[in-house]
Amino acid sequence: MTNLYIYCLFDIDDNFQGVYSSLKYVYRDALSLSNTGNYDVKMQTQDGWQEPSLKLLRNSLKGVVDIAIIMRGGKSGAKIIKTKLKE
Repeated sequence: MTNLYIYCLFDIDDNFQGVYSSLKYVYRDALSLSNTGNYDVKMQTQDGWQEPSLKLLRNSLKGVVDIAIIMRGGKSGAKIIKTKLKE
């Protein structure tokens, strides 16, 4: 049995934006949703608010399922939820 993980992307108002199988592309789209103003984008992990990076996102999601990561940039933002496909 293969573990298939999916990443759901929502905007700051919890409007569904898409489903991804690639962490790289969900990170790209979440960053573009969050980076619409003149503010720095920050990512909320278990350790608090940090500068976003693909490596930090990957390490934050590693080994856990059904977790949400929030990215904020002023009034805009995005939420990434990692979940597992069940057979």
